[in-house]
Amino acid sequence: MMQHNYKTQTEKYEFISGQHGGYYRHDFIDHAYLYNLYFPPEAVFTSLKDQIHDIVLNYPIAQDALAGLIGDVIHQPAERIVVGNGAAELIKIISGHISNKLIVPVPSFNEYANAAPADRVVEFPLEFPSFQLDVDKFAAEAIRVKADVAVVVTPNNPTSLLVPKSDLISLAQKLANHDCMLIIDESFLDFVHDPEQTTLENELERYPNIAILKSMSKAYGICGIRIGYMLTANLAFAESVREGVHIWNINGFAEEFLRILPDYRQEFVESCKQVRIDRDNLYKKLCAIPGMTVYKPDANFIFCRLPDHAQSGPELTRRLFIEHNMYIKHCQDKTLPDSSRYVRIASRTEAENCKLVEALVDVIDLNNVEVA
Repeated sequence: MMQHNYKTQTEKYEFISGQHGGYYRHDFIDHAYLYNLYFPPEAVFTSLKDQIHDIVLNYPIAQDALAGLIGDVIHQPAERIVVGNGAAELIKIISGHISNKLIVPVPSFNEYANAAPADRVVEFPLEFPSFQLDVDKFAAEAIRVKADVAVVVTPNNPTSLLVPKSDLISLAQKLANHDCMLIIDESFLDFVHDPEQTTLENELERYPNIAILKSMSKAYGICGIRIGYMLTANLAFAESVREGVHIWNINGFAEEFLRILPDYRQEFVESCKQVRIDRDNLYKKLCAIPGMTVYKPDANFIFCRLPDHAQSGPELTRRLFIEHNMYIKHCQDKTLPDSSRYVRIASRTEAENCKLVEALVDVIDLNNVEVA
C-alpha cells in the first residue's frame, strides 16, 4: 500500500482534495462521497470470502449473462439491460460516442457533460434559486438545439431534488417525435420515500425513448465493486450501447455479488429506510444553523447555501477538514450562479451527522449574526 507521510493536516487536505477515491486509507470522516453505509450486510462479505478462490482464478461471465443477473434483481428481461463497470462506463459510451448533441440541466453530475466533446453538449440552467426543472422549457430547448440525447438526474446531484414522475413522462412525450432519447439517471432513487412508485422502470413499454441509468454503487454501498446498468425497452438503443462495452467489463466479485443480491432484498429495503431517517434528522439540524439555506433532500445527501456572512464553500471545506478532519463537497466546480456559496453534505450515521453539524457551527463565522 502506498504510504503518505503528511507533515501537516493542510498537506493532507491538499492531497485528498485532488483525489477521486481511496479515502478509507487516509483516516478522516467522509461526508463527500455518496453511498449507503448500512448495506451490504456482513453475510455478503462472508459469501464473497468463501468464493474467493473461484472468483480470482476464473474468468467472469460475459454481458448477456450479467444482464440476466441484473434482470433477476430488478425483474426485467435481460435484453433490455446493459451492464457497465459502474454507470461511468455507460455514460462515457452514451455521451462520448453515441450522442451527436446532448443536453443536460445544470447543476448536475458533471460526468455527462465532461464525457462529451465540447461542441456536442448543451447545458440547460435549472430555475434559480429553486433549482427545479421546468420540463416545458427543457423540452423546447432540446428540440431547438436538435438534441438526440437529453439527460435528467433524479434525485439530482448536487441538489438532492427529485423531478416528479409525471414531469418526466410529459418530457418523454414531448421529445418522442424529435428522435431524442431521454436518459433518466435514477442512481439515488432508492432513497426517496416511495421508490417503487417513483421509478420509471415499469413505464418503459409505453415510452421507448426512455432509458434508465443506474449506478448500483450509491444505493448498495459497493463503490469498490463497480456495477452500473442501463435499462430500456428500445432494443436498438440498448444494442448500440452494448456494442461499446468490452466482453469482460465486470469482474468476478461483481458477478458473485449480483448472484447473491436477491437473497438480501429485505435487508436492502431496511438499509434504505435507515438512510432516510438519518438524512431527515440531519436536514432538521442543518436548518437550525442561522442563515443557512437548506434544500429539502430526496437523496442521501443535502444541498446547502452558506450564510451570506460565512466564508466561501471552498474555504469552509478546507477549514472543516483541517480543524475537524471532516470532508464535505463544495460546489465551486458546478455550473450554477454563486457556485462558491454552495456545499453538498453526504449523510452518515446519526452520531457522525451530529458531530458534523457541531463542527460546521464551529467553523462558520457566526460573529456577524444579529441576536434578537
